[in-house]
Amino acid sequence: MYADITIKARCDNPAEVESILLGLNATYQGQDVQTDTYYESEYGKLKHRQGNIENVLIHYNRTRLEEAHQTEVLLYLKNPSAATVAAVCQGKRILGQVKKRRKIFFIDNVKFHLDQIQDLGTFVEIEAIDLEGSVGTEVLQQQCDYYKEMLQIQDEDIITSAYTDLLQIQKPVIPNA
Repeated sequence: MYADITIKARCDNPAEVESILLGLNATYQGQDVQTDTYYESEYGKLKHRQGNIENVLIHYNRTRLEEAHQTEVLLYLKNPSAATVAAVCQGKRILGQVKKRRKIFFIDNVKFHLDQIQDLGTFVEIEAIDLEGSVGTEVLQQQCDYYKEMLQIQDEDIITSAYTDLLQIQKPVIPNA
């Protein structure tokens, strides 16, 4: 089963983080321009990501750990057709959208994002991934902690809220009159 542990933090110096990642021989996948649309779901989150590198339909449940999140992925479809997206999302209320520029890097099973979020600023994410359930959450957490230290992420920069939550704080939803 696909699972991951993720640490997300504000990033004041993305060029330095990128330099550290490249110094650790991270593989640069490229820069993606993404729009994430979140739909109502009875359990977890349902998200359709549209980008030039990553196009996915994903249903997941996230559990908050101390300064990280553990994610259980229930559905993950790469490059879903419009018909599939419509079949899964039709009739569901849109909860929000996040627009971002994302630089993507990998070191083994660990994915790194440098996200420039419209209206929020720059963030770094460390996502230790277990595609087959063979790594275990303890090792995933150790990987996140290791790279948190390598990238010099301070505890006070850690963000435990989703980008959608942060955007709603920035621009509160005003009910229809």
